[in-house]
Amino acid sequence: MKALKALNPYFLKYKWRLLLGFFIVIAARVFAVANVNFIGQTVDVVRSYTKNEIGVELLKSGLLKYLLLLLGATALSGLFTFLMRQMIIVVSRFIEADLKNDIYAQYQRLSLNFYKQNRTGDLMNRISEDVGKVRMYVGPAIMYLLNALVLFATVIPYMYATAPSLTLYTLIPLPVLSLSIYKLSKEIHKRSTIVQQYLSKLTTYTQESFSGIAVIKAYTLEGQTYDDFETLSDDSKEKNLDLVKVQAFFFPLMIGLIGASNLLVIFVGGQQYIDGTITDFGTLVEFIMFVNMLTWPVATVGWVTSIIKAAEASQERINEFLDINPSIQNKAETHKPIKGDIVFDKVSFTYEDTNITALKEVSFEVKNGETLAIIGSTGSGKSTILELIGRLYDVQSGQILLDGTPLPKVDLSALRKSIGYVPQDAFLFSDTLKENIKFGDVNASDEQVIAFAKAACVHQNIIGFKNGYDTVLGERGITLSGGQKQRVSIARALIAQPQILLLDDSLSAVDTETEEEILSNLAQIASKTTTVIVSHRISSAKNADRIIILEEGQIVQQGTHNQLITVDGYYKELYLKQLDEKEI
Repeated sequence: MKALKALNPYFLKYKWRLLLGFFIVIAARVFAVANVNFIGQTVDVVRSYTKNEIGVELLKSGLLKYLLLLLGATALSGLFTFLMRQMIIVVSRFIEADLKNDIYAQYQRLSLNFYKQNRTGDLMNRISEDVGKVRMYVGPAIMYLLNALVLFATVIPYMYATAPSLTLYTLIPLPVLSLSIYKLSKEIHKRSTIVQQYLSKLTTYTQESFSGIAVIKAYTLEGQTYDDFETLSDDSKEKNLDLVKVQAFFFPLMIGLIGASNLLVIFVGGQQYIDGTITDFGTLVEFIMFVNMLTWPVATVGWVTSIIKAAEASQERINEFLDINPSIQNKAETHKPIKGDIVFDKVSFTYEDTNITALKEVSFEVKNGETLAIIGSTGSGKSTILELIGRLYDVQSGQILLDGTPLPKVDLSALRKSIGYVPQDAFLFSDTLKENIKFGDVNASDEQVIAFAKAACVHQNIIGFKNGYDTVLGERGITLSGGQKQRVSIARALIAQPQILLLDDSLSAVDTETEEEILSNLAQIASKTTTVIVSHRISSAKNADRIIILEEGQIVQQGTHNQLITVDGYYKELYLKQLDEKEI
C-alpha cells in the first residue's frame, strides 16, 4: 500500500465529494435493508391470512401498506445508489484525469536523457493502462469496499438480533468465500502484472513498427516484422489465457458458496421454525435475501484486494517516473534579457547512457549578431555543442557563458524561448502546414507565416498544394520531401524571431542554389541574431564570421573561410573535394 500513498493528495482534493458519497452509501444500504424487512413483513401478513389469524380486509390493508413501503424504500435505495456512483465513480474519473495530466507534465519536465533510456511504448502504457488500473482502485474498489463495510455494519447486527444461532450458521461459508477469492486474487495479480508487461512490449513494438514503416518497406522486412509481431502477440495471448483461466474460478466459486449459505438457511432455519425457535416464517425469507445481499460484498473483499494489488503494481510503475527529478534544473539567478553572446570555456562532455566522450576541452566565442559555423566528420561532437547551448544537457567540466553568466544560472524558460532550433531530423506534427510554422509563435498572423515561409524558400511549394497552408501533414510530416520538411522547420524557427538560431545540418536536403538563397535571407532578417550552423557543406559555412573544425571532440582548426582554405587540413581537403563536385 506504500505506493498508493502517492494518491492521498488527490483524495484530499475531492474529500468533500468522497465524504458525501460515504453518507450516501449508508443511506442506500439502510433503505436496501429496510426493503428486505418489508418483504419479510409482507410474507408474515400472507402467512397470518392463510392460518386464518387475520381477515381479508386486514390482508389487503397490510399488503397495501407494505407495497407502498417497498416502493418508497426501493425508489430511495435506487436513488441513493445512483448518487453514490455519481459521487465516487465520478471522483475516480476526476482523479484519473488529474493523474494523467500530472504524468504528462512530468514527462515534459524530464530531461532528454530520460527519453534515451525509456521506450515510447512503455511511456504510453503507463499513462493509459496503468492509470486505468489505478482508477479502478480510487473508484470501484473504494465504492464496493465502503458498500461492503456499511452492509456488514447494518445487516449482521439486525440478523443477529433476530436469530443469533441462525446468523452464525448462515455466515459460515462467507469467510471461506472471501479467503478463497483473496487467494485467487493474489494469483490474478501475479498473472495480470505479466500481462501488463507483455502489453507494454506489444505497444512498444507496434509503435516502433509504425514509426519505421518506410524503412521496413524499403528493406522488404514486412514478412519478418509480421512474424515477430505474431510471436509477440501469441506470447501475449498465452499470458492472457493464463490469467483468464484463474479468473474463470471466480463466479463459479461465488455461486457455489451462495448456494451453500442458502441451503444452511433453509435447513437450519427450517429446523428452528419447526421447533419454535423462530416464530415468524418471514424471518427465513429475510435471511435468504440477506445471504444473497451479503455474498457479493463478501466476494468483493477478495476482488477489491485484487484491484488494490493491481493498482499498487501500476502506481509503483507510475511513481518510478513521478519520483524522478529532471537532471536539468532551473537554478536561475538572473532574468535579464538575453542578447546572445556565447562563450565555451574548456568544455568537456560525456554521454551518460553510452559513456562516449563527445567534447574535450572545447573553447570558442561567438558574439551577438555573429555567425559561427561548425564542420567536422560524423561523431565529432557538432550536434552536442548545439544541445549544450540549448541546455538539453549540462557539461561535466568547463563552463558555458551566456552574456557573461554561467548557463545553469540563466532562467531555463527564457533561455529556450530565446532559441530557434532546427534539428538534423526535422520533426513536423500531424497538423496543417500553417500550424506547424506557427509552432514557433502561436500568436503569429497569417501574413507573418507567409513572410517567414518565403524566407525559408518553402512558400512556392506550399501554395502548390491543393489546400495550401491548410494542408494537413501525415505523421512526422511524412507527406513532405526531406528538403520541404527542413525548410518548414526553418520557417518555424525564424517566426519565433529568436536571439540565438541553431541550425543542425538543416540544409543538407536542399540544393546549393536554394541553400544560398536561404542563407542570404537569414543574413538579412537575422542580422542581430547569434547563429550557429552545423554542416557538412562548405557552402553553408563559407560566409560565417568564424568557422571551427572538430575532430573526435576537439577543435583542430578555426578561422574564417579565406584563412582556412590556405592552410592544409580537413577544411581545405573538404573544400577542394566539394569544389570538384560543384557543391560550392
